[in-house]
Amino acid sequence: MPQFPATDLNRVRRLPDRAHYDTETIYPILDEGLICHVAFLEDNQPFVIPSLYARLDDTILLHGAKASRMLKYIQNGGSVSIAVSMIDGLVIARSAFHHSVNFRSVVLFGKGRLIDDYDEKMHAMEVITNHILHGRWDDARKPNRKEMNATSVVSIPIDSATAKIRNAPPGDDEADYQLPVWAGVLPLRQQAFAPINDPLLTVDVPIPGYVADYKR
Repeated sequence: MPQFPATDLNRVRRLPDRAHYDTETIYPILDEGLICHVAFLEDNQPFVIPSLYARLDDTILLHGAKASRMLKYIQNGGSVSIAVSMIDGLVIARSAFHHSVNFRSVVLFGKGRLIDDYDEKMHAMEVITNHILHGRWDDARKPNRKEMNATSVVSIPIDSATAKIRNAPPGDDEADYQLPVWAGVLPLRQQAFAPINDPLLTVDVPIPGYVADYKR
C-alpha cells in the first residue's frame, strides 16, 4: 500500500507505535472528517483556522471568500499544516494521570495553488459539497458566475502525512489495578438527529434520503 516516508517533518516521536504512514489508514480518516484546522505562519504570527474541506485523490481542497487571509497565503505558495481529528471515546482510568481519549487523527503538510480554471473550480466545489453531504450537488442550485467570482478555491497536494490512532482501554500503573475505582472507556460518536425544515419552504418538499439517513 502507498506510504508517506517518515521524516523529521511527520515522524511521530511520542508513542510512535500509534503512528500510521499509509494512505489506506490516512485517507479514510480524512474522508470521514468534516472540519480541518489549517495552521500557517504570516509575518512571524502563527494562525490556526477551522475550515470545511474535502479530499480529491492526493490533494486537499479548501474554499472561502477571496478576502480570506488563509487562502491568500496558500495561493501565494505558503506552506501549511492541516489537522483532522475524531474523538471515539473517553478513556477513564483509575488514576487522574492516565485518563485519555481514544481518537483518530491526521496531520498533513503541503503547499497549495489557486484553482483558476473555471471547470476545475466548479468540480472542486462539487467535491466539497458532496463531502459534506453526499448527493447534495445534484439537487442544489449550482453556483453562478457572480458567486464563483467571489470565491477562492485552493488545491493542496499532500506532500507528507501521518495518522495517529488510540483505540485501547486505560493503561494504569500496576499498583492501581486493585483500587476500588471504576475504569473503562465511554464510547462517543457523532450523531445526526431528525432534520428540521426551513420555515421558509414554500412547497411540500420531501426530505432527501441522504439527509434523513445521514451518517459519516
